[in-house]
Amino acid sequence: MRPPLTTHVLDTASGRPAAGLQISLSKQVDGVFQAISCAVTNADGRVDGSLAGDQWGKGVYRIRFETEAYFASQDQSCFYPYAEVVFRIEALDEHYHVPLLVSPYGYSTYRGS
Repeated sequence: MRPPLTTHVLDTASGRPAAGLQISLSKQVDGVFQAISCAVTNADGRVDGSLAGDQWGKGVYRIRFETEAYFASQDQSCFYPYAEVVFRIEALDEHYHVPLLVSPYGYSTYRGS
C-alpha cells in the first residue's frame, strides 16, 4: 500500500531530480499551522515513505520546500528562498501526490497521481 501523501521535486533548470532538498509538512489546526514532519529528498527527488506519518486526516496542509538551501548546495542563487504549497485533504481513501517543479527563478505544482 502506498503512502497517502507523497511528493517529488524536479529541478527543471538541470533536468534532474532535486536530491537533498529539505521539506517540511504542517497541518492547520485552529487557524495555525503545526509541524508534522520533516524530510530530505532522495537521489530520485522523492521522500521515502509517508510524509504525513500517522498524523493523517482531513484538513488543510502545507508543504514547505527549502529551495534556497537546495540551490546554494548547487552553487546557485535563487529568487524564491522557499516554496510553500497549501492544499486541502477531504477524501481519506484517496492518494495525494504534490510534486514541485523548481528552477532558480520559478516553480510550479499540481496534484499528481
